[in-house]
Amino acid sequence: MRGGQLGDLVAFLAVAEELSFTRAAAKLGVSQSALSYTVRRLETRLGLRLLNRTTRSVAPTGAGERLLRTLRPAFDQIDTELDAVGELRDKPAGTVRITANDHAADTVLWPAVARTLRSYPDVKIEVDVDYGLTDIVTDRYDAGVRFGDQVEKDMIAVRIGPDLRMAVVGAPSYFATQPEPKAPQDLVNHRCINFRQPSAGGLYAWEFEKRGRELKVRVDGQLVFNRIPPMLTAVRAGFGLAYLMDDLVEGDVAEGRLTRVLADWCAPFSGYHLYYPSRRQLSPAFALLVNALRFKGNSVNRAARTPSRPRRGR
Repeated sequence: MRGGQLGDLVAFLAVAEELSFTRAAAKLGVSQSALSYTVRRLETRLGLRLLNRTTRSVAPTGAGERLLRTLRPAFDQIDTELDAVGELRDKPAGTVRITANDHAADTVLWPAVARTLRSYPDVKIEVDVDYGLTDIVTDRYDAGVRFGDQVEKDMIAVRIGPDLRMAVVGAPSYFATQPEPKAPQDLVNHRCINFRQPSAGGLYAWEFEKRGRELKVRVDGQLVFNRIPPMLTAVRAGFGLAYLMDDLVEGDVAEGRLTRVLADWCAPFSGYHLYYPSRRQLSPAFALLVNALRFKGNSVNRAARTPSRPRRGR
């Protein structure tokens, strides 16, 4: 394959992934007209239309989708091999893309990322904060971060944090007019701050466990959020009870800004794991980050005990 043909495939791949000639042209650093000409030249050479174009949208045709499925893994492999060439240099280089929720990004990823970047200035790390269960292969991430019992079996999972606990908390101003719940079932009589799961679209059911008994409670209230920081703001302001990571509220509880309830119903669960495809060849930069993230403490992997039960939707 001649170099010009390779360039045509790169142009088509950019347009097909961006679904826009304008965005693809900006990504490639070429003019929109030049990019349009390149794609038409490829279609002419193949004798097939690869993209359906309207004044408002661009989408691959059936032939375009087939070519796209072939090109994505091929170019991903090329990128991986180019990164691997960095082993011949004095220091690793390259970009690592990871998707994680903001709690994992703040508490687990950032300390390791900071150490890695200070030691290896040629390494770049992109962290995409997302609460959904992202398909890292389709979206071309190097890795993702999930709780241990959410990692699919065909992925390599590396534990990067300790077991975690949830906490039900409310402000003193809220409890000034409401009794503290004594059991999870009492929550149906309280105003609660809900969390909407991006991956499923539904409201997250609060999960509890005590002496082997498991409960899921669907709560109600005036507020629903799809991110954690505004939930913290709302619960501190007394708008209801919230179900949040223990480490996010322990300072508020210690200082008396929040009161914790139902602590005996909030059992530890498997913490964060970095996961990536089992067939992936690790680039030097990615291998560095994996080693920096690897959890070296002691904990109980509850996911291994209950692998079939989905937990912790966020």
